[in-house]
Amino acid sequence: MSVSTRSLAAPTGGKLATLGALSLFAMTTLAGTALAQEVKIGLVGGISGPIAALAPPMIQASQLAVEHVNAQGGLLDGRKMVAVVGDSACSQQGGTDAATKAVNVEQVIGLVGPFCSGATLAAANTVTIPAGVVLISPSATSPELTGLKDNDTVFRTAPSDSYQGQALARKLLADGTKKVAVAYLNNDYGKGFAEAFRSEFEDKGGEIAGFSAHEEGKASYRSELAELADKGAGTLVLIDYGDGAGMTILRQALENGFFEKFVGGDGMKTDALIRELGADNLESFTTSAPVGAESAGLDVFNKLYQEAGGDQSAVYATTSYDAAFLLALAVEKAGAAERGKIAKALREVASAPGEVILPGEWEKAKKLIAEGKDINYQGAAGDHEFDENGDVPGAYGLFAVAGETLKMVSPIE
Repeated sequence: MSVSTRSLAAPTGGKLATLGALSLFAMTTLAGTALAQEVKIGLVGGISGPIAALAPPMIQASQLAVEHVNAQGGLLDGRKMVAVVGDSACSQQGGTDAATKAVNVEQVIGLVGPFCSGATLAAANTVTIPAGVVLISPSATSPELTGLKDNDTVFRTAPSDSYQGQALARKLLADGTKKVAVAYLNNDYGKGFAEAFRSEFEDKGGEIAGFSAHEEGKASYRSELAELADKGAGTLVLIDYGDGAGMTILRQALENGFFEKFVGGDGMKTDALIRELGADNLESFTTSAPVGAESAGLDVFNKLYQEAGGDQSAVYATTSYDAAFLLALAVEKAGAAERGKIAKALREVASAPGEVILPGEWEKAKKLIAEGKDINYQGAAGDHEFDENGDVPGAYGLFAVAGETLKMVSPIE
């Protein structure tokens, strides 16, 4: 609600001044009451930057969870849940700035995001941990998050790259690939993933013929690629973002015939590669990514998300929905929109025992909580039995080009 400057300036004295003061008081009170009926959460995504193509469906999924809450009774005594969207730009400074605005200006009770690992680490260390605000990232996968001294305020609904890197290494070895070169982006995501992959690949008998970090934003990576290719590996494992340097590296490697096969991590799972490079040029390209285990929760989410116009194949859509829905459940379980009560309540609604709650079942959850009964959210991305570090296990799939998109071709054990 807005108040015009004219209405404030008009009453100048006597009865008119009294009426003006009362009118202003009434409008201010109504505005305050409206704000009191809102419970804000921060939704900090990588809207710009190297994962820009991945962010929209993730944001859409989180906002769908908010819509389900509001359409089925709202939070607590009927308050509206509001998602305040910010952009981390997938950078440390961007993560800090977006989190600072959400926490200190918008006064959110918790954060979904940031999406990228470096932005999440920066936001957590400089903003949310000091403020005692719960942060749930749907896609920050760096192993560094595990060791944060966070007073039990940092969680994630996507598994750590220590799991994905190991799983991808085992998959390549099982499929007969014994020698690879590794090119990885020199940031928290790239380093954590690459180190986990190298350790597992070598421990299981594979050979790493070149292990090279690179920086974002260069016009050419041909010299680095040539050096890696000279070491005799036919397969390049590329840990980067498909909308950033990963696109450039893959294009230049294909143009120069440096490798026969290419394998990416989850950051490379974007249809932008197909649009830019062409499906015919990507027949030798596959990529790993977390997938929701087959479950009733995943089936329900897929139906709801598709009805809302969402792309079921979008990476991290499931974890993004779960992060927002879990945050809402935690507020309801805590019985108050108070930052300090959310972490404990989050663990309670995400863990057995309790009556199972699936995606979209807000009204059911709200009723059970009001009755003092335990609930156990089994979400789109599976169960979220957070360990002592706020981490969850995960399942992965290997994706390949199928027409104009990337489709899962096999699970990764």
